[in-house]
Amino acid sequence: MKILLVEDEVTLLGAMRHFLEEEKYIVTTATTYAQASLAIHDYVYDCIVVDNGLPDGNGLNLIRQVKADQKPASGPMPGVSTPGLIIISAKDSLNDKLLGLELGSDDYLTKPFHLPELNARIKSVLRRRFFGGNTLLTFGAISVDAQSHQVHVAGEPVDLTEKEYQLLLFFMANPNRLLTKAAIAESVWGDYMDGADSHDFLYTHIKNLRRKLIDRDCPDYIRTRYGAGYLFSQTI
Repeated sequence: MKILLVEDEVTLLGAMRHFLEEEKYIVTTATTYAQASLAIHDYVYDCIVVDNGLPDGNGLNLIRQVKADQKPASGPMPGVSTPGLIIISAKDSLNDKLLGLELGSDDYLTKPFHLPELNARIKSVLRRRFFGGNTLLTFGAISVDAQSHQVHVAGEPVDLTEKEYQLLLFFMANPNRLLTKAAIAESVWGDYMDGADSHDFLYTHIKNLRRKLIDRDCPDYIRTRYGAGYLFSQTI
């Protein structure tokens, strides 16, 4: 999952980035309104966490900008038109919270906060946006516990690598949608994949994921569309 952190306190920003990367998120950062205003157009983020008080602008205006740019999604998360939006602020004002929520943010976190709380808020927003708030995710014979990262097929455990797990979660978040190799690579491997000469390495990872699922007698839900990408579907 790809996160954009917008925070001008460098120490806090570094701590948030390190913590979330340890939690296997792909993290991009910005320390000013100007940087963030450019960054929100660079990628399709799953969640944006923005400080309300930036040195060169109001974080709420970034929320307005994201909403103004809203369009049918065609990036790594087609079917989700805007990212999850979380405001963080030193102001514990009911009016600030209400304004942020009215503008379309999903949550509001007041400083100081514990990093596990931020992680919990992000997970909650992502579950609401992509999986209807469920912790236990299912697709056909596959079930995934989003809290423990445990995967089962018809009740039998499947041992996946972290990248295989992220691939499966990405597929499950985008059922019946054609996903290009570039979109998959950017979502699972991060920003630096933009400059990759080839996404052929995906074939090996998807092949291994498919094999592990089929070895547990799972139907083959991963459909290859040669020259176009992949489709995760229960129909042929």
